[in-house]
Amino acid sequence: MNHTTLNRAQQRARALDARELHQMHDLLTIYNGMVVTLAAAFMSITQLKIIQTFNARAFLEQLTLIPLPPLSGFLLSVAAFLALAGIGWLYREGTLPPTLRYACLSLEIVLCVVIMRSLNLAYDGIVLLVVADLLHRYSGRHQLIVLTVAMLGLYAIVDYNIVSLEHHVSPFDAYAAYYAAGPRAWILTLHNGFVSLNLILFVFYLTLLIRQNHQEKQRIASLNAQLEEANTRLRAYAIEAESMAETRERNRLAREIHDTLGHALTGIAAGLDATSFLIDIAPDKAKEQLVKIKATALRGLKDVRRSVKKLRPDDLEHLSLREAIERMIDDFSTSTGMKIDLVVLEWPERLRPDQEEVLYRVVQEGMTNARRHGHAEHLKITVGVRRGIIYLLLADDGQGADIAKLQKGFGLRHMQERLALLHGKLRYWSDSGFTLEAIVPENEEASNFL
Repeated sequence: MNHTTLNRAQQRARALDARELHQMHDLLTIYNGMVVTLAAAFMSITQLKIIQTFNARAFLEQLTLIPLPPLSGFLLSVAAFLALAGIGWLYREGTLPPTLRYACLSLEIVLCVVIMRSLNLAYDGIVLLVVADLLHRYSGRHQLIVLTVAMLGLYAIVDYNIVSLEHHVSPFDAYAAYYAAGPRAWILTLHNGFVSLNLILFVFYLTLLIRQNHQEKQRIASLNAQLEEANTRLRAYAIEAESMAETRERNRLAREIHDTLGHALTGIAAGLDATSFLIDIAPDKAKEQLVKIKATALRGLKDVRRSVKKLRPDDLEHLSLREAIERMIDDFSTSTGMKIDLVVLEWPERLRPDQEEVLYRVVQEGMTNARRHGHAEHLKITVGVRRGIIYLLLADDGQGADIAKLQKGFGLRHMQERLALLHGKLRYWSDSGFTLEAIVPENEEASNFL
């Protein structure tokens, strides 16, 4: 079975479970509405009979809670339940913001208390309906706390009212006591049956809800596993793509070297061999040959510079060195949040492209190391020129390093190699952070001062 078929089967199963849970919730609501209506009608009819037989005083002496008038109690019970069911439907079917969600939750609890009070606590199974609503709809970050407080609060209200009865007599028992022994037994049995059946329906509902939540967790775990697998494949693909890009670049450089430098050096070597034979027997011809060799060398040098130029940063192709560094600093600071200050004591002028590229790469690598290895929050970059020597200083406030145990990574070695090609130097030390100093001579004469 492929992933598409499996996903469709899982979607159908989730839809079926959701429909079953929805139907069970509707059944629980309808059942509680029926019981509330029957209980309210029974109590109202019983009150009317008591009033008609002039036994109201004896009936009231059995109670500590004064019941509502017959019609008012019936209408209040039914109206409160309809409001409760309506709020439940609105909450279940609509998408409400968090504020209204908490308002509906609180209103349901209030209506639950109103229904139980209007029934004189004759039926408290309505609490399970409210709990079912909370379990089904509320999924906030503090779900367990809210549900626990709500349930304990509801049952505390019920228990408090029961304990407050002086003779510990259930109000429903007081209403049932009006009838003869035979009918009274049937009434109490029916009442207990309603309560038990409501509890059974709630347990069924809870079972469906737990099953649905378990299946949802399994689905999420399956999706996480698929996502992890996709990420693994993507990482492998990225590594492979990077390796292929590096291979293509190496092949391109190899071709460039073979086609330009190799060709030029081959011509130079052949020309020098010929010149070695002509220098004694035909000096004029040897001089002509040397001129040709020089032209070949210049053309080869030009081709090599053209190839190397393609490796320069793109910003250096369109911007000055200072503008390119300022853009790089701004982009890096924006992306990492590290504060970077560029202090220019004197900016070097008339730099060669290779010098610009090396200074650019040193700043780039220094910023990267300050953030990646030093976890620095602030970096100060200082640029200055003295007696033809360019000084580039990068000082951060990071963790620093033990210089004696510091192992040079690719970045430090690469910076040293680049600077060495320009007769420059790289120094670094660690005190309150890590400091990197690159020194580059502007010209060959200035290198004598190093």
